[in-house]
Amino acid sequence: QLYDLMTMAFKYQVLLCPRPRDVLLVTFNHLDAIKDFISDSPGILNQVDETFRRLIDTYNCLSDGEFQLIRQTLLIFFQDMHIRVSIFLKDKVQNSNGRFVLPISGPVPWGTEVPGVIRIFNHKGVEVKRAEFTTAGNYVTPQREGSFELYGDRVLKLGTNMYSVTRPVETHMSGSSKNLASQAKVSV
Repeated sequence: QLYDLMTMAFKYQVLLCPRPRDVLLVTFNHLDAIKDFISDSPGILNQVDETFRRLIDTYNCLSDGEFQLIRQTLLIFFQDMHIRVSIFLKDKVQNSNGRFVLPISGPVPWGTEVPGVIRIFNHKGVEVKRAEFTTAGNYVTPQREGSFELYGDRVLKLGTNMYSVTRPVETHMSGSSKNLASQAKVSV
């Protein structure tokens, strides 16, 4: 059961990454949590820092296309796994059949614009026409990019403790679901 929980949590985190490169930020969030557990052991902390450095050396130089290939490969591996997890069912991020409910609102990937404008350019790259449209979701631009350095603010909350009382649920919920979730946090 623990394997199933970890598998589905990992699948969910990979699905929610706003851009393929953010898979690395999720990994860094996991390593940051490990560092918090071992802060009293400098020898082990040095080993985790070395792991960080090796990940940075290996993956920081990859292109966005290479990260997309990594993300796609991971999702292909998990595509037929639809194990129901109680915490996901309770938070309404998973249906009763085990499939995830992806958000229709929230932050857009770093470096992109909020949807709602179609621009048409001529052959010289000059914008010649613009059309605006309304979207079904409520999108926001992230304030900054997450840090890919050894120490820094990852910004992205994926990969942090999903059992913490104040954990971020990065999905758009209806008003009644939000009220139930906030009442549950208060009662905990």
